Amino acid sequence: MLQARLKAGIATLLLASCILWMISLGSQYIKHEYRYAEHTASNGVILQALILKPEQVGLKAVNAPLQNESSLGMNGGFFFGTDILSIAVQNDLPVKGTARTYGTGWYNVKYPRGTLVWDDTARRFSVQVVSSADDLLVKNRNRYFAQGGISMNLMHENSWQSAIDQEKLPYPLEQRLRSGLVYDEHNQLWLIVTPSRATAAEFRSAIQEQIAPGRSKEGIFLDGDGSSQLNVPGHNVLGDSRDLRQIISLK
Repeated sequence: MLQARLKAGIATLLLASCILWMISLGSQYIKHEYRYAEHTASNGVILQALILKPEQVGLKAVNAPLQNESSLGMNGGFFFGTDILSIAVQNDLPVKGTARTYGTGWYNVKYPRGTLVWDDTARRFSVQVVSSADDLLVKNRNRYFAQGGISMNLMHENSWQSAIDQEKLPYPLEQRLRSGLVYDEHNQLWLIVTPSRATAAEFRSAIQEQIAPGRSKEGIFLDGDGSSQLNVPGHNVLGDSRDLRQIISLK
């Protein structure tokens, strides 16, 4: 009788352990839930995109190529050496170091630049042209994230080129790898990288055609060329495998 009870107790413990393990796997899946999409535009530009909710976005400082990181996601903003030159802030904290310090992700260095902002309290995305995280307009400084880049102005066909000139998008006329972020009217976020080389205009045109067609949408260019990197199982863009300093990761 005692032996039977012991066996029953062990079986119960094993079942409970299996259930906890399955719950753990489930929570990991929810954390990394995303959709992958790949489109080829009529101009030949290939777009590889991760589609996710703003709550799934994490900004992170790194010192390696994305392929060497355990994080899923894509490259972030501009950098030079080890300094982060684009805003990369979550809940009023830069991804590296302390607020209001050069190279930490607190500033769009040199120029006011298009910065994609998720205001979690207002439940709204926006692109704000700012120089510093201090300039960002959000309802609650403890509930937002902001990623700096260059304004894409998807809703302004007559002014987007003058905007990239003012914000100093590097090499807009050259055939380069490109990356960007786009959100739509339903608060879906696209993390987009092209493995095919394109000018800024060609990349933007492909996005207009293939990403959330028919919907109101807006976005930013991120760093490009060898920094254009994407990492999800089965779908990778390696760029030139250079070390990155900041990434957009899936929580």
